Amino acid sequence: MEQRRVVITGIGTINPIGNNIEEYFRNLEQGVSGADTITAFDATKFSTRIACEVKNFDPSLFFDRKELRKYDRYSQFAMVAATEAVEDAALDFEQLNLERAGVVWASGVGGMQTFYDEVMGWAGGNGTPRFSPFFVPKMIPDLAAGHISLKYGFMGPNYSVTSACASANHAMIDALNLIRWGKADLIVTGGSEAPVIIPSVGGFSSMRALSSRNDDPQHASRPFDKDRDGFVLAEGAGALVFEEYEHAVARGAKIYCEVAGSGMSADAYHLTAPHPEGKGAIISMRLALEDAGVTTSEVDYLNAHGTSTPLGDLAEIAAVQSLFGQDAYRINISSTKSMTGHLLGATAAIEALACVLAITKGVVPPTINVQQLDPQIDPKLNLTLGAAQKREVKVAMSNTFGFGGHNSTIVFRKL
Repeated sequence: MEQRRVVITGIGTINPIGNNIEEYFRNLEQGVSGADTITAFDATKFSTRIACEVKNFDPSLFFDRKELRKYDRYSQFAMVAATEAVEDAALDFEQLNLERAGVVWASGVGGMQTFYDEVMGWAGGNGTPRFSPFFVPKMIPDLAAGHISLKYGFMGPNYSVTSACASANHAMIDALNLIRWGKADLIVTGGSEAPVIIPSVGGFSSMRALSSRNDDPQHASRPFDKDRDGFVLAEGAGALVFEEYEHAVARGAKIYCEVAGSGMSADAYHLTAPHPEGKGAIISMRLALEDAGVTTSEVDYLNAHGTSTPLGDLAEIAAVQSLFGQDAYRINISSTKSMTGHLLGATAAIEALACVLAITKGVVPPTINVQQLDPQIDPKLNLTLGAAQKREVKVAMSNTFGFGGHNSTIVFRKL
């Protein structure tokens, strides 16, 4: 039996460099940084006082007061991005079989702000437990998927995926396979995160994972640079409508590209550090290419995980060179986290959108902020430094790795 094909028919986002797809794509092309001093709370006592926050977001413009009582910020982002993607897909709900439409969403931490507020509120009181009835529904990481399903009446597969920073890639991979296996015809997938809060900044700072370039936030996220000192925490969401190809053609849908294949693996090496030779990353990329039926010579663009951490960037580049060989010098590589920062469980979703940009517009987004390339990185590699590059992109792939040794790769192909 021939395998069902899956395509992307709708896209949406809200993130540090764009509150919608048009703004996001424009700022990706222009190499705009979303980093600045934290405004969500007073971070003056923290070693890291910078982040990539969503700008000019007024939730009251999207939700009424009753709805807002139910939504943690991560769910607000999810609903904004998913709404844009569903509207972009131009679905006919009178014709759509809702039992064959689902939601597979991702979040690394879910509603941590809600958890923090409720627990601190109790701790600062007189000891009487007075928790909001919305506490648990706002906090748990699967509720964003539930909210999207409720809004549109989608009755197909509905759940959340949590695998640290690989979460959104794993969600998209599940969506891809559910449609391939005939379990659904259409799935809204992606991820959302709202981690620019006291516990997250404090926790990651204590691990020395975050950049502390507080006097120069715009240049703090600098993947592949000799002086990189950690990632820049970010918030937001990305949403994509995955749809079975024949289903999309039958309704005359606009098709961005095909979701061609995926790969997953584990480092089995360390809880937070990558394997120095990128062994798990090699497996993930190799499996994704095999699943997509393409070779390294056919890949045009790789959106790297590229978080701007000393160990992670080197391990990923080592993996790419090991797998691609001489083809590593032919492809464009870039880390869009240099602009957006790191959205943890949602990061793969907005990076998938960067691949859509590359394929549909022939524009490879840049890696910004590299002032002096790490001497351990081969300077002959095309890391798309400083400015976007025009190039026909027929095949793009995106890597995302997470604490716990999780590796995930997804491949997109031009139709």
